[in-house]
Amino acid sequence: MTQADDQARAADLATTLSVLDARLRWLSAWTIHNANHLRESRDGLKVGGHQASCASMSTIMAALYFHALRPNDRVAVKPHAGPLLHAAHYLAGNQSRDQLERFRAMGGMQSYPSRTKDQIPVDFSTGSVGLGVAITAFASLVQDYLIAHGQLAEADAGRMIALMGDAELDEGNIYECLIEAYKHDIRNCWWIVDYNRQSLDATTADRMFRRFDDIFETCGWRVVTLKFGKLQQEAFAKPGGAALRDWIEACPNADYAALTYQGGAAWRARLTADLANKRGVAALLDGYDDAALARLMTNLGGHCAASLIEAFDGAQDERPTLFIAYTIKGFGTPLAGHKDNHAGLMSPAQIAELRTAEGVPEGAEWEPWAGLGDNIRAAAEALVCASPLGNPRGDLPAAPVPVPPITAPADAEQSTQAAFGRMLFELARSDHPLADRIVTTSPDVTVSTNLGAWVNRRGLFRRREMADVFAAAKIPSAQKWAGGGAGQHIELGIAEHNLFLMLAAAGLAAPLFGTRLLPIGTVYDPFIARGLDALNYACYMDARFLLVATPSGVTLGPEGGAHQSISSPLIGMGQPGLSYYEPAFADELAVLMEHSLARMQAADGGSTYLRLTTRSIAQVEREDDAWRQGTIDGGYWLRRPAPGAEAAIVYTGALAPEALAAWEELRDDVPGLGLLAVTSPDKLHAGWTAERAARWRNRRGEASAIARLLGALSPTAGLVTVIDGHPATLSWLGAVRGQRVSPLGVEAFGQTGDLPDLYAHHRLDVAAICDAMAELFL
Repeated sequence: MTQADDQARAADLATTLSVLDARLRWLSAWTIHNANHLRESRDGLKVGGHQASCASMSTIMAALYFHALRPNDRVAVKPHAGPLLHAAHYLAGNQSRDQLERFRAMGGMQSYPSRTKDQIPVDFSTGSVGLGVAITAFASLVQDYLIAHGQLAEADAGRMIALMGDAELDEGNIYECLIEAYKHDIRNCWWIVDYNRQSLDATTADRMFRRFDDIFETCGWRVVTLKFGKLQQEAFAKPGGAALRDWIEACPNADYAALTYQGGAAWRARLTADLANKRGVAALLDGYDDAALARLMTNLGGHCAASLIEAFDGAQDERPTLFIAYTIKGFGTPLAGHKDNHAGLMSPAQIAELRTAEGVPEGAEWEPWAGLGDNIRAAAEALVCASPLGNPRGDLPAAPVPVPPITAPADAEQSTQAAFGRMLFELARSDHPLADRIVTTSPDVTVSTNLGAWVNRRGLFRRREMADVFAAAKIPSAQKWAGGGAGQHIELGIAEHNLFLMLAAAGLAAPLFGTRLLPIGTVYDPFIARGLDALNYACYMDARFLLVATPSGVTLGPEGGAHQSISSPLIGMGQPGLSYYEPAFADELAVLMEHSLARMQAADGGSTYLRLTTRSIAQVEREDDAWRQGTIDGGYWLRRPAPGAEAAIVYTGALAPEALAAWEELRDDVPGLGLLAVTSPDKLHAGWTAERAARWRNRRGEASAIARLLGALSPTAGLVTVIDGHPATLSWLGAVRGQRVSPLGVEAFGQTGDLPDLYAHHRLDVAAICDAMAELFL
């Protein structure tokens, strides 16, 4: 085949992609228009959507999805470009017109791409900007982990790709992730920036562009900038073209946007005024009418299919690559360049103007190929059919890994944090297949959260072998951490966003790569809040993981208020997709470890958050196994009340010794006094609300676990609740059966001190529990 043949084929490909670009732009715009202007509105609220943000990325997505994408690649799509993703699947026959017509309506396509709610295959949910970008780096790391462990063939590796808006580069988690990605030497990762330089409130600062180059290149990335399209490059080669190029390079972003909106005549007036003394410019401009001049000046690299093809084809190695594609926000629509186009909507007159420009007959707006000639339609359909969207990969099946029995350490006194570390170490020593699928991670608190023994046994993961320098030098240390491909602990820096994104990526290994991992992450309990957006994002995608947060509460003692957690139980209760447990005893923790590892793999399962403590407490003797199911359900009677008893003490977690001591002190004065161990306020509350919801829907089932437990008491009984956390965690118990509650907990920042002082200060000690009980009967 001759060079001329290659050039002809490339030109044909670019032409066909340009047709698909226009079709994506139209379908996304019409979908949003239908939702806002044509569909019945029962509440009068604006539905919204982002027509301009879709238009700025349509060429990029056409070139990516219908040319560059490979079958094993996974993509996180810019949130505001969600309608483009659905339009692409609509062209491929994977999406229904009904779903498009119900954009942002109940049961229809979602506002932003969602793994769990959309009917089309979505690799990564997006919505909270920046997180969908960063997770692709961690997904790349997970892919390398699977390859190194022989659980994925190198030939099956795909690129992890993020399509991002330029405003996402303002998000701090992008740079936290970039540092971690550099440390772990990630590969096969593309980030493609829709550099339209317009955000919700403002135009991007002109000086920022070169900084992005510097930052990413310093971290080992290839940076490919697509600023000029082929039409502009051809113009630059003509007399006067160099001056035109220099003018574009120097033009402020805000000016460029405004001129784009004003059109060809405004471009001509400005260029003539600014370049009047430059040789050849007048003749160059005279060669274009106003419409052609507007096309020339908006022919940026991100809107030029030929330029995008060259850029994508030129990055076929495994080096991580940042593509900065200059674009026009609202490109190809009447909204192009307008300052307010971010949330702006085309009027009926403007959408009619766009329909005419795209050659779509009135009444055929939803037809995928309306208005196209037979030849170009055939070429476009063939390109779509041959792309991975023609046979979408979707989520992959992954077999479950059996969970062995987990036994608690037999020590008479121990903390839940120490028990967790020892149970994990026993798994590390075993040859059970489950141990080989566990991957642990922690933001630089591995040792202080009791993962050290696991890492000693199973090692750090590194793509390249890393010697333990201290061990080689015979320097005594409890930690003997060598790194290599066989390691099972991924060491992170102190950035909780990275922890939760790492857990999210590893927790999606089954659907993304067809191999199940069981990720366990540890963090200091108060610092869950540091990464809460990323935790919510992980749960929204139904990523499966075990989060062990320890140490917790004011029980941390002398560490003081900055490290003592208060509201984290309420976070656990309020977070969908995450079940919060707070065991007091090691045997409870063993049951919950088994349960959590199985739940991570169940079709209707989810993730688990264990709130543990460093306080060593006396373990209790068990008379039978009835407590086991209660531990999973959220609670059981540690000391069963007499039938119809008038009072009970209810405790969670580390305050078990105080609750037990108070029970001993009060049981002679309060006949039949019960002692209720609540291992999960979250599970009990969820069961109670589910019971009430079933009643509202006339589907009565059996009583919830908490209703059964409190049913052992008199309807007029009083409850003293106590937790090393916010008292609202348990105070709702009074609403179950209308019983009185005196709640104890922590509502102020903690103090330094020993436990007797701290518990007395926060009213968590035995005296406080006895006082609260007396209050109920006064």
